Amino acid sequence: MPDNLVLSMKQLKIAMLSVHSCPLGRLGEKDTGGMSVYVRELARELGRRGHVVDVYTRVHDPSDDLVVELGHKARLIHLNAGEERDIDKLELYPHLDEFACNLENVRKRSGMRYDLIHSHYWLSGWVGKRVQEWWGIPHIIMFHTLGAVKNAVGIGEGEAKLRIEIEKVLTNKCHRIIAATAKERDDLVHYYGASPDTITIIPCGVNLELFQPMDRPLARQRLNLDEEKIVLFVGRIDPLKGIENLLVTVSNLSRTHHLKLIVAGGGDKTQSEVARLKGLSRQLQIDDQVAFLGSMSQEDLPQLYNAADVCVVPSYYESFGLVALESLACGTPVVATRVGGVESLIRQGETGYIVAGNAPQTLADTIATLFSGQSNGIRSASYIRGSVAGFNWSNIAAAMLDQYQQTLRPMRRAEASSCTSHPTASR
Repeated sequence: MPDNLVLSMKQLKIAMLSVHSCPLGRLGEKDTGGMSVYVRELARELGRRGHVVDVYTRVHDPSDDLVVELGHKARLIHLNAGEERDIDKLELYPHLDEFACNLENVRKRSGMRYDLIHSHYWLSGWVGKRVQEWWGIPHIIMFHTLGAVKNAVGIGEGEAKLRIEIEKVLTNKCHRIIAATAKERDDLVHYYGASPDTITIIPCGVNLELFQPMDRPLARQRLNLDEEKIVLFVGRIDPLKGIENLLVTVSNLSRTHHLKLIVAGGGDKTQSEVARLKGLSRQLQIDDQVAFLGSMSQEDLPQLYNAADVCVVPSYYESFGLVALESLACGTPVVATRVGGVESLIRQGETGYIVAGNAPQTLADTIATLFSGQSNGIRSASYIRGSVAGFNWSNIAAAMLDQYQQTLRPMRRAEASSCTSHPTASR
């Protein structure tokens, strides 16, 4: 029987690590964004396919349940690492060894023997490298963002040298790297000297059952919106997201259009940045046209996407651009800077626009074109949704399983060779 068929029939046991960010956290918080959605949805889809997935994250609150079911054969396991509260990512580093030891203790008590480790972000990668040395199984990593690239962009707080050094070690020590885009692959090679042969490109996915077109007037009615044009921003409140430029854009547009900007994202850990942006809104005299909704559950987002006339991604840097994918799945056009994977998502002039940069006037001109109807190429909601149908989580999980199997194959062959060469193997 071919190796790939044997592997496809075998139930895999996967230890998935998301140390600093809980996959069930509220979206838009400082450390809860696209990566949390990615980990949760991938784990659920792998579980639906019959594989066992244990996602390990840190206890953020004493009330956290030790084990939470994510879906069929997929569960979330909380481990102690430092104080049981939200702490800064860099402050978490000294507690990674505690996390790894507690993970091993849980594994020993359960008697679980994993086939591979899939870690997300550099902190998880550090833990993944440690337990891989103990378990002797493959380690696959997805960084989601890269510290060296964020420093090169030069917006917001700089990333610590420690992070850069660990990311460089991980790119050369893990068995396989999953990159969301070709740009990320190129950045891994350029900044960290990663071998292109160890990198596989698999994009992010979208839950097409949750994110789908709705009746737009009804969605607007439920949100108590008037007849104005709705510009939507969804994401973390972070300087890298370019929200400041979007506020200036709205100020420019408001001279000729009746519109409202909705900002979905935020939380306790971003209060100072939200306050700064609200202050800018007042200076621009558009504070009555801007609504900061704070962090939201993913279940609430489809109604927002459907109520909007356009979703704008004005970021300086994105690892992929999950918000653009969710908006398009709801049939709402997107205007985005050329970041992450938007060029693989947006069909220029049909499902939205990709702009060269996030200069306010550039964004304003592009949004105005969309509003005015001069962009006759912008298609129907059903067409926009259909353009991203291939990004369903079933397809993403299938691609990921193929990489799991390819990574495991050399080890399985070595084990089979060892068994057949043993004197008692024929008994």
